[in-house]
Amino acid sequence: MARSSEFLPLDDLALRAVIGPGSRHVALIEDAFKVLIEAPGGGVAINGSARDRAQARRVIEDLAERAGGGGDLDEADVRAAVAAAIGGGEARSRTGVALPVGRRGPIAPKTPAQARYLEALAACELTFGVGPAGTGKTFLAAAWGASLLRRGEVDRLVITRPAVEAGERLGFLPGDLNEKVDPYLAPIWEALNDILGPDDVRRRRDRGEIEAAPIAFMRGRTLSHAFIIADEAQNLTRLQMKMVLTRLGEGARMVVTGDPSQVDLLNARDSGLAHALTLLRDVKGVGIMTFEARDVVRHALVERIVRAYDSDAAQARGGAQP
Repeated sequence: MARSSEFLPLDDLALRAVIGPGSRHVALIEDAFKVLIEAPGGGVAINGSARDRAQARRVIEDLAERAGGGGDLDEADVRAAVAAAIGGGEARSRTGVALPVGRRGPIAPKTPAQARYLEALAACELTFGVGPAGTGKTFLAAAWGASLLRRGEVDRLVITRPAVEAGERLGFLPGDLNEKVDPYLAPIWEALNDILGPDDVRRRRDRGEIEAAPIAFMRGRTLSHAFIIADEAQNLTRLQMKMVLTRLGEGARMVVTGDPSQVDLLNARDSGLAHALTLLRDVKGVGIMTFEARDVVRHALVERIVRAYDSDAAQARGGAQP
C-alpha cells in the first residue's frame, strides 16, 4: 500500500496536547496506526498509508478539539481517542458534556460510555454506574456531585460506602467518625481533592456540605436536597441496598456505583447490586450505565487485566454447565 504524507495545521495549544509530555502522546498514536508523525512547526506531518493517516488524523483532530475546550489531556484521552478511531465510533461526541469544576480545567468524558453516564446522571434521579475498575464511574459521580454543589442545585454531597473489611462495626477503630470512615472512602476523597482542591473540600466538610457516613449510619435518615454517592455497592446486601435507595428525600439525587465481579460478601449471591439492577431496570427515573473492559481509562494494562479475568470467569461458567 502506497505511503505518503499530509500536513495538519494546529495552533500551539493543540500542538502541545497532541505531542504530549516527552512526546508520549505522539508515540501512542504512531504505535497504534503505524504512522510517523513529525512537528515541523505550525502543525504536524503524518506519514503513512491513506487509511492509517486518516485514523491518525481523526485522533489528532479529536485531541486538538479537546485541548481547545480547555480540557486537561492525558494518556487515557489518547487511548480513548485511538479506540474510537479504530472502532469507528464518534470520538468527538464525547466532548459534548463537560463539567466546569476541575482545578486543571473542565472535566470532560474520555469515552462514549462516560458521556452516556453523564447524560444519565443529568436525566435520572437514580443512576447506577456499574463495571470494572478504572472506568471512571466513581470519579465522574464525584465530579457531578461537586458541580451540583457548586451551582447550588443541592445543599450537600453525601458519600457512603460499606466497610466490609470491618464488618460494618467501626467502634473499635481509633478516632472520631471521620477518622474511622475516611480510609474506606479514600478513592472518593482523592477524586474530590483532585476536582475541588483539598482546601475547598476541607472547608465544605467543616460546614457540613460534604458528609461521609458508613452504610450502617444511613438507616432511618431522609436525605433531602442532597446528592448521594453509594460507592462499592456490590458489597451491599439486598436489605442494605433497599435501605439506602429509600433514603431519597425531596430534591435529592443518587448514584450507585460498583463492580459486580468484585463482591467481598461471604455469600456473593446476597449482593444487592445485581438484584437491584434486575429489579429496577424498567422503573421510571432510574438510569443504568454498564461499563466494559474497553472503557477502562486508568492504564492500558488495567484493560488487559480486566479482559483476562473476564475471559477466565467466562470459561469457568462454561465449564460449570452440565
